Formats: sequence, C-alpha cells, structure tokens
Amino acid sequence: MNSRYPAIAPDILKLFAARQADAVEVSVLQPADPFLDMAGEDLRRRIFLTESETGEALCLRPEFTIPVCRDHIRSQSGTPRRYCYLGEVFRQRREGGNEFFQAGIEDLGDMDTARADARSIADAYAMLELALPGTALRVVMGDHSVFEAVLAALGLPRGWRMRLARAFGSSEMLAAALADLATPPRNGALSEPVASLVADGDFEGLSAYVSRGMEEAGISPSAGRTPGDIARRLMEKAELRSVRLSNEAFDALKTFLAIEVPIGEAADALRGFAADAALSLGAALDKFTARATALAEHGLPADAVRYDAAFGRPLDYYTGMVFEISGRDDGSPLVGGGRYDRLLTLLGAREAIPGVGFSVWLDRIEALRERGQ
Repeated sequence: MNSRYPAIAPDILKLFAARQADAVEVSVLQPADPFLDMAGEDLRRRIFLTESETGEALCLRPEFTIPVCRDHIRSQSGTPRRYCYLGEVFRQRREGGNEFFQAGIEDLGDMDTARADARSIADAYAMLELALPGTALRVVMGDHSVFEAVLAALGLPRGWRMRLARAFGSSEMLAAALADLATPPRNGALSEPVASLVADGDFEGLSAYVSRGMEEAGISPSAGRTPGDIARRLMEKAELRSVRLSNEAFDALKTFLAIEVPIGEAADALRGFAADAALSLGAALDKFTARATALAEHGLPADAVRYDAAFGRPLDYYTGMVFEISGRDDGSPLVGGGRYDRLLTLLGAREAIPGVGFSVWLDRIEALRERGQ
C-alpha cells in the first residue's frame, strides 16, 4: 500500500479483517467477456477494452465482484468464504476520474442467505460509520426476487417477466416497458411463413427456416446469434406484442412499485399488498421477512433503512436483495451491493454457490471527509 491509497485504507482493512474477511488481490487486466455478458449495459459501455496478442478481448478491471468470484472458482477454495479487497478500478464516468479506489466484501457460500444479506448491509454501514463519523446515513433496499414473484403471480408470460426484470433498476427502462405493457405496440408485423410459424409456436420449424435463410445469405451460424437464438427472440417479441394486462393486474403492479416504507414495516406492507391483490408471493416473501428480522438484530438505527419496491441496481447479475447507502445530506451513493446467486455458476462453478457483497466508492468518501461532513 502506497501514498496513492486513501488515508482511511488501513483502517478499512482492519475493520474487514475483524469481520472475518480474507484480503484478496486480483489482476488489473481481466478477460472482457464476463463483464460484457453479465455486468449490465451501464457498466459495459464504460469499460476500457484492449486485446491480447492472440486476439482475446481484455479490459482494465471495472469492478471487483466478477474477478473475485473467478479467482475463487479457479482456486477451488471451499465455502463459505468471505473475501475483502481494496484497490483501483477503471471505468469511464460522467463525474470524477476514470481511475478510482473501491473497497468491499464478497460473501460466498453461506446457505443462510437472510443472515448473509443482513450482515452485508451491516458491514457496509459499519465501514461508513468508521470512515465518516457523525454522518447521518440512509440505506435504500430493493429485492429483485420479490419483484419477479409479483410478475409471476400476475400471470405474465416469460417474455414479459424477462423484459421487466431486465428493466428493474432503471426508472426509464421500467417506465417504457410498463407503457408498452399497458398499450402493446402494433407495429412490426411478421411476413409469411414466419408469422404462421410463430403463431403456431413451431420453434423447430422456425429455427429450420431461419437456418435455411442464413445459409442462402452466406451467414455462418457461428458468426453471431444461432438460428435457435433468432427463432426464440422472434417468438418472444410476438408474445410481448400479444399480451395486455387487465386493468386490475396493471393497477396491482403500480401499487406494488409505489411501496416505500421503513424496513421494519416492509414485510407487513408486502403481506397487505398481496392480500389486497389476491396474490401469493410464496418463498420470496418468506425470505424477505427472514432478512428483515436478521437485519434488526444488527442494531442499525430504526429509521436508517427503507424498503423501496421499485429500487434495483443496474447490474445484470443481481438476483435478490440489492441496496445502496448514501449520506442523508448528499444524494450520491457511497456503497452499492446485493445478492448474486447465479453468478458463480455462469462463471464456471460446478455447483451453485450463493453470493452477496458490496462495494464502497472511496473517492466519494474522501471528498466528504475533505469537506468535513
């Protein structure tokens, strides 16, 4: 550690060690594909890309979660394991420098997901209390799995659930998707025989037709999307255009997205919503309740954590709880994190490994410290 590191860095690492997190270092130069495939559109367009001598797409490390998970898989370490890090990341930003420091903890393999989620929020909160003593903090929490449970309970087909899940975390994308759901677009009519194959749900026939068309056009299936990928997307688009929610179901979805309450009231608010809308949220609500109970045991200020049903984070690998922490007098998030139970399998783990973690923007913390806040 040298003079370029934030002055608070040694104290942060001591705190992380006290919370049983093992310090880990990962390479600055990373394969680009995992980030391009899994990190989310907002991050993908900010990555600094390069290429190896063999033509492999590489990038400067834009975040730590994916590299830490890749190193865990490569090392074949057992779980549960808690890793901490503090180092530079590189990404294009609208404000601030393109090289900045992040610190965080990645918690892998704890099967008690409610406890691990609560501990992740508590660890991040404790780090900010250490770095910014006396600063009033605000935690906002959302839950991808509860949102997806609502979509499933409303009877939305898979295509619509996928589109809305992808939009979760972006108010603009979610608003556009909801507008299309309220009034499905009528443009984009398909020509024959594609229209008939889609209408019949003939996936095999549509794939074969697309394959023949690619062959006639001299397009190799390995050059991009496969005939099956194209056929599947055509059928999903047709499904999206054909669906319109009832007024009652659409009102229920809007009512859900408007829920914003202190975390201590959130489980009851969700149960009340589900009862009023005659929906069953099943295991998602049970897990939410268990997490809220576990979080209360950490003793955070009663008014510090709020649940916002419409809150998400723009990284594609999140699957459950997500959160951000900011100063109450400064709107910029200082910490962002969440649960990513599918990520390690997508990165090549042989067995499913649950994961949750958070990252801290140390440059924003340093700016607040310099201002004396």
